[in-house]
Amino acid sequence: MNFNGFKSGFVSIIGRPNVGKSTFMNKVLGQKVAIMSDKPQTTRNKIQGVYTKDNAQMIFIDTPGIHKPKHQLGEHMMKVARNTLRETEVILFIINAAEEIGRGDEFIIDMLKNTKTPIILVLNKIDLIHPDDLIKQIEVYKDKLDFSDVVPISALQGNNIDRLLSVIESHLPEGPMYYPEDRITDHPEHFIVSELIREKALHKLSQELPHAIGVEVLKMKGDDDGGKVKVEALIYVERESQKGMVIGKGGKMLKEIGREARMDIENLLGSKVYLELWVKVQKDWRNKPTFIRSLGYKDEEY
Repeated sequence: MNFNGFKSGFVSIIGRPNVGKSTFMNKVLGQKVAIMSDKPQTTRNKIQGVYTKDNAQMIFIDTPGIHKPKHQLGEHMMKVARNTLRETEVILFIINAAEEIGRGDEFIIDMLKNTKTPIILVLNKIDLIHPDDLIKQIEVYKDKLDFSDVVPISALQGNNIDRLLSVIESHLPEGPMYYPEDRITDHPEHFIVSELIREKALHKLSQELPHAIGVEVLKMKGDDDGGKVKVEALIYVERESQKGMVIGKGGKMLKEIGREARMDIENLLGSKVYLELWVKVQKDWRNKPTFIRSLGYKDEEY
């Protein structure tokens, strides 16, 4: 089939927790699609972001942060990560350039050793490191794995992103435009809205609590006159004590989460939003595969 020089393919983004994978993808797409937080294990599902230019289309798959699973949800996240590596044309291995190589990085390197897919080493957060130290970091990683290319970037500041996109494009085969050129994700709006709410809860709450937070959008309906969109959502926790933390004194915490989430949802939908949030205890939900699936965290081989 003749694609007239148009190139396309799937690009998986992998790296240990919080190296800036979601920040990178959101910078490329110009819109929040992948959840961003400084808490570990925030990316739970394969969020597909679609970047289209005149002669190429890249479908990014943001894999869950690599970690040793402690519960069913963790097992699910690891399975998604491994599956992702098998189904893409290019792998971006993103590391935090400002930190020394760690066990998580070594674990990923071991996972990647037998793959025949081109691997691009992406050193993120170069704004936090001296150029001499950056060169040393590159050598450390190149000693451990044979990379197709090495590209230093700052996802937060947008430095060198265009260069990285050009390198990715050079590895893509000629192919079809999988998605319409104005599409930036294949996830339904309900799922993205639930992720935006969860992101705000992660930002606001303590280190241990976020892992026990799930969000389900119950209803999303626009006014008949096309003015305001009403969103109703449930925030799930695993214990009564956690419920109190999410609600906060006099409902203050829940109001803050709702206020910040509403602004992002309005930006996503392009209209005013009325957001109603409730908190519900679903005991031990992270160990219940059926419930996990009901929140939208799905994969074919769960």
